[in-house]
Amino acid sequence: MIPVLDVSDYLAGDTAALHRLGAELRYAFENVGFWYLRGHGVPRSLIDAAFAECKRFHAQPLEDKLALRINEHNIGYMPMGGSIAKSSKVNNNTKPSVNEAFFLRRERTPDDPDVIANKRFRGLNQWPPNLPGFRDTALAYMYALEQLGRRLVRIYATALDLPAGYFDAMFEKPNMIQRFTHYPPRDVYDDNEFSIAPHTDSGFMTLLAPSEVPGLQIRLPNGTWIDAPSDPDAFVVNGGDILKRWTNDRFLSTPHRAINSSGRARYAIPFFFDPHPDTVIACLPTCQGPGNPPKYEPTTYDQYALWYAQRNYVHLNQEAA
Repeated sequence: MIPVLDVSDYLAGDTAALHRLGAELRYAFENVGFWYLRGHGVPRSLIDAAFAECKRFHAQPLEDKLALRINEHNIGYMPMGGSIAKSSKVNNNTKPSVNEAFFLRRERTPDDPDVIANKRFRGLNQWPPNLPGFRDTALAYMYALEQLGRRLVRIYATALDLPAGYFDAMFEKPNMIQRFTHYPPRDVYDDNEFSIAPHTDSGFMTLLAPSEVPGLQIRLPNGTWIDAPSDPDAFVVNGGDILKRWTNDRFLSTPHRAINSSGRARYAIPFFFDPHPDTVIACLPTCQGPGNPPKYEPTTYDQYALWYAQRNYVHLNQEAA
């Protein structure tokens, strides 16, 4: 039911594979909004190392994690109760999601012009001082997925009947978010409570590495919730609200949620891959026409990301108010 795309031939240089994959991706986003990515080339050892660092981070004493508390750039540690998915269009979420998470973004230096200008969501990463090797592994994983994402956007362009390189410049220095999430085991959930509440992602592309513990569920366009089983050889990929706006609702931003009733701790390491923060998101030329005018006013990626974050993260709710 969830389409599977194998990109190994394309990544190996087979240009003919690009058109086949474009058609497959188009079907996935017009009908489901999720797909499995096989043949991605990310070493299993690197994926395992990233999961190990996620576990190691969350195994620290709470006071060590709180020393890196999440800031106005959404970088750092978000404790339990830190998010309520109020932007959800499919559920009136009233309770915090039962998870804790650590957020990283593009690695920057103090002399970075965006850091000096204090541009939103472009601050310095916070690194745990007592976890040697954590930073190197996290950055290696993020770099691998950044390079993969930049290859994948050509499939998206082809799927949208655009020149293959249409998105290249917008993703030359993409916005990236790495989230290391811990879902504790929970036998009973209160009414309207979830490990992560029903929501849509905010951005262009989410790549979710295969987890040992199941829990992800997606909502099909007909309203049915289904499990999204973990495939050890595949990333689960979905689009978010930016992709939906950019394509004038042609491509789906599919709601999803997580419920960890496995009796074991669940860890997830989603990587969010988006255009440069200053990119203007205006209806793509192949997604409009007579009888199908643009549905949304143009916005920049950063403007939408700020609205979304203020709706969903407790530490930014007061700022929005």
